Amino acid sequence: MQYVSTRGHAATPSFSEILLGGLAPDGGLYLPAIYPQVTPAELDQWRTLSYADLAFQVLRKFATDIPEADLLAMTHATYRADVYGNVRSGADAAQITPMHVLEDSDDKKLILQGLSNGPTLAFKDMAMQLLGNLFEYALDQRHAELNILGATSGDTGSAAEYAMRGKHGIRVFMLSPHLKMSAFQTAQMFSLQDPNIFNLAVEGVFDDCQDIVKAVSNDLEYKAQQKIGTVNSINWARIVAQVVYYFRGYLANTSHNDQQVSFTVPSGNFGNICAGHIARMMGLPIAKLVVATNENNVLDEFFRTGIYRVRKSAETFHTSSPSMDISKASNFERFISDLLGRDSARVKQLFAQVETQGSFDLSGAPGSDGDEFSEVARYGFASGRSTHFDRLATIRDAEQRYGIMIDTHTADGLMIARDHLEPGIPMIVLETAQPAKFNEAIREALGRDAERPAGFADLETLPQRFEVVAADATLIKNFIAAHTQLPIASATSITSTTPSSR
Repeated sequence: MQYVSTRGHAATPSFSEILLGGLAPDGGLYLPAIYPQVTPAELDQWRTLSYADLAFQVLRKFATDIPEADLLAMTHATYRADVYGNVRSGADAAQITPMHVLEDSDDKKLILQGLSNGPTLAFKDMAMQLLGNLFEYALDQRHAELNILGATSGDTGSAAEYAMRGKHGIRVFMLSPHLKMSAFQTAQMFSLQDPNIFNLAVEGVFDDCQDIVKAVSNDLEYKAQQKIGTVNSINWARIVAQVVYYFRGYLANTSHNDQQVSFTVPSGNFGNICAGHIARMMGLPIAKLVVATNENNVLDEFFRTGIYRVRKSAETFHTSSPSMDISKASNFERFISDLLGRDSARVKQLFAQVETQGSFDLSGAPGSDGDEFSEVARYGFASGRSTHFDRLATIRDAEQRYGIMIDTHTADGLMIARDHLEPGIPMIVLETAQPAKFNEAIREALGRDAERPAGFADLETLPQRFEVVAADATLIKNFIAAHTQLPIASATSITSTTPSSR
């Protein structure tokens, strides 16, 4: 399996080569030169597999340069019941992503796929735990070190840090928007005391953090000198790990391969639903991929109009589903590459236009940049938008109707899923996080606190380590350089800072 850049860089690296690199040298994102296909016979064989064995079967189609015995050992080390043990009452931790059937009648079936059972109570753990093991394996093979630079709107950061803490040869520098995460998310990240973890609270919004990561990654000389890697969903390995639970969702809710399912996915950066697009391109029988957004509806606007228009920082809303407060979807380039038939020159031109003009238009209207929006339906995409009022109403409705408590992002997905139900086609809503991570909104919706899994009771009272910094790529590059001079085991602590009032 060889990989290509969405922007046409000539090299065709292997899985392990792009694992540690993040962005391609030309600033593009990596995709397989050709999507591997899954046969009906394979789907039949996979129906009875454990999650770890299913992950191996999917990953072996992409990571062809890793010995299969090593890859199998990593999936079994990652997807264990004791790692994914934070399950809802009555669920089986061994399932890893348990299914909760919410409605099942002749004309509609609605399922919630639990993805928040890992160490940080969010779906990001599903990929990040594997990524930590893949990184450590690849670095040990090369006797090398890696300095991970990431950006988070809330859940990626904690998932990455919990996956990488104590890993041999790895430091993590995580950027987050200052005072724009929930209190739980903030404490989950900033309370870590591991010397290889560095939390930087950026004065700005998530897109400012993401822009810094891309700017640093595009400085190829600095990237090589400082051994910079990424854990954001621009990293192909993370996307591939997420492909697995689409296969699990399909296989768990069908009995034969001529059936279809649909997925509704809360989405801000287009990484989670991009994995569904890849599963569909591999041949998984997916009818619809429904993009659920909040008030930051750049993706919904595209899937309704064909216009991709990023928002400026001042136009980005701070909402009660903050992990989706994103107005520049970095993974969207992967889908646009497929939509344009892998025309790398046009992809490069369109995303350069985004940087200079803030948008592109594929609606086919006079003066537009193309007419490919007419092809979007062929890929199964649909979309919808939710608001704070919708989220609170859906949280209340889910408790009254189904007896479950859901977080705000999952509420966005559940509300929008109802608009896209089709007779005979199960609709699977991908859970985003456990409600305890967004307790402020739960209290507003239900008048009481969300229950917390064991070990998280006093999280917000723990000492926090972070540093507030300006949204400046040069400053961040200098910070990384200053903190990579010491061995990882003895890296100096960031200045201790008391928790900020919220």
